[in-house]
Amino acid sequence: MADSLPTEFDVVIIGTGLPESILAAACSRSGQRVLHIDSRSYYGGNWASFTFSGLLSWLEECQQNSDTGDKSTAAWEGLIHETEAAITLRRKDETVQHTEVFCYASQGMDDNVEEIDALHKNPSLVASGTLTEPLDSACLSEEMHSYVTTHEMPAKDTPKNDGAILLEVTDVEGTPAKEKSCGDKTCMHTVSDGDKGENKPTEEDNTEQPRRRRITYSQIVKEGRKFNIDLVSKLLYAQGSLIELLIKSGVSRYAEFKNVTRILAFRDGKVEQVPCSRADVFNSKDLTMVEKRMLMKFLTFCLDYEQHPDEYQDFIQCSFADYLKTKKLTPNLQHFVLHSIAMTESSCTTVDGLEATKHFLRCLGRFGNTPFLFPLYGQGEIPQCFCRMCAVFGGIYCLRHQVQCLVVDKESGRCKAFIDHLGQRVKAEHFIVEDSYLAEEACSGVQYRQISRAVLITDQSVLKTDSDQQISILVVPPAEPHTCAVRVTELSSSTMTCMKDTYLVHLTCSSSKTAREDLEPVVKTLFTPYAETEIDKEDLTKPRLLWALYFNMRDSSGISRSSYNGLPSNVYVCSGPDCGLGNEHAVKQAETLFQEIFPGEEFCPPAPNPEDIILGGDDKQPEAPGNNIAMAKQGSSEGSKNLESPGKHLQN
Repeated sequence: MADSLPTEFDVVIIGTGLPESILAAACSRSGQRVLHIDSRSYYGGNWASFTFSGLLSWLEECQQNSDTGDKSTAAWEGLIHETEAAITLRRKDETVQHTEVFCYASQGMDDNVEEIDALHKNPSLVASGTLTEPLDSACLSEEMHSYVTTHEMPAKDTPKNDGAILLEVTDVEGTPAKEKSCGDKTCMHTVSDGDKGENKPTEEDNTEQPRRRRITYSQIVKEGRKFNIDLVSKLLYAQGSLIELLIKSGVSRYAEFKNVTRILAFRDGKVEQVPCSRADVFNSKDLTMVEKRMLMKFLTFCLDYEQHPDEYQDFIQCSFADYLKTKKLTPNLQHFVLHSIAMTESSCTTVDGLEATKHFLRCLGRFGNTPFLFPLYGQGEIPQCFCRMCAVFGGIYCLRHQVQCLVVDKESGRCKAFIDHLGQRVKAEHFIVEDSYLAEEACSGVQYRQISRAVLITDQSVLKTDSDQQISILVVPPAEPHTCAVRVTELSSSTMTCMKDTYLVHLTCSSSKTAREDLEPVVKTLFTPYAETEIDKEDLTKPRLLWALYFNMRDSSGISRSSYNGLPSNVYVCSGPDCGLGNEHAVKQAETLFQEIFPGEEFCPPAPNPEDIILGGDDKQPEAPGNNIAMAKQGSSEGSKNLESPGKHLQN
């Protein structure tokens, strides 16, 4: 494909994250010749979703050495003319740091032959036996943690590597573990029992306790293709800009969605469900009748707070938490509104808090009893849906294709072309580049924030109910002053993101330290590390933690163009994911850049209905598609993914 690339386009887009993919679809839909290119082997960039084996291969990529492009520099420098200058692009993504992996589940040694056979079909990270100090000697005093060197193997959505597979778990009894620093490498700590006989997965015999299926690491590996693990954890507001764009453009036909079924709160060491609708409020047993009336009165005010400026004008300079105290709300209600409805930090302004509460309330009831939707198969589906629309209207895609540099005309100061790793020169009028591709010279004046992320695999929900297919969101308030609240999203197998009898849990907050330091206290509060040796003594009130990943991701949102050095006027920068719950920033950025590049053009107009297209006829405008979102049936955890006829539609 690369050898036959056309040499001239209207728009070249480098990177396949969500804002870049939306821009690609919008440009292609407006009739522009679009080349969408990415050096990665998968769509989505930091918005991507991976199978379990794909995630482990991604971790291997993250820990590889930094840029190694010196040998090829001389080759493309010879292609730059005297009247031209070059802007070098980064060869390696360095937006992810401090990756640490912890495996608490049994390794399943009795299943070695079957597991290794499965690894060839569904490859994974594997272990060697160097020991490190336990995470928490108080809680895990009998557990051993081993440092794991990763070996990348071929996966359907990751680059191939012929590295050998080696699985060795060393069981040590009575020997103190020696500490070994992981440095910048990915660390995987595996919990060992010291008793191989207990590694075999069996059902618990104690009939007095709830019976749980024992999940081993080898089972997770073999079922790895049932996982779709998002690098960024987000939800779609039912009245949010991304939902409106999906409906307007017709891209919604390429995806299916499920309602988030529960909004939870963490208060006084307990997890409880938050009433959302009017019926939920008055049916709640956690609120007194007085509290119910107070809450409904305040929420009714928030729906049209702009019409009553006298109610909040004197508190504009105050925090939203302080404002709530003036509204005669009980501490219980203040907690619900701040952390489970507005979902903002305590320090946010009064107006921002009121606006967030209003947005939450406006989204209720459109597609379900909560304001949120989640795409089946993960957030990484959304960029791919927009890429598909771009391709339908003539866009050209090229993955695993490295861009060496942008070529700038010295006289005009505009970028005129790029040179790829094959030495091919491709011209274009406009260039859109993902922030992670810009070299250090261009970003030296940029101050980036960081996002702390954790991905957990657990064996049950944080709040057990009769249904095992709940999709929940929980905000854990900060335990100490000047720290951030932690957002927890819990996905069941009905979302097609994890194997049966497990839950996929995402934790997100703004970084103050490394991801593990920021998030591990919340993990220890909500979950119990899986330990086979303590199986009879375990606290069954908490879910068991089977596997955990921590990492920090760069937050490049909110950076002005002027912060970058030496960018030509026709080179535009798209940021990576932000720390917010919704996708509003990505949609707004894509629309703003599109209007800047093509003023007066409609942004992502409705796609024509094939049934309305009349070949050779008059220029009859097709009808816009209805406000349809493909929704998966609420109780279903199985089923095939059908993009063309996804099934049940819910209309606004």
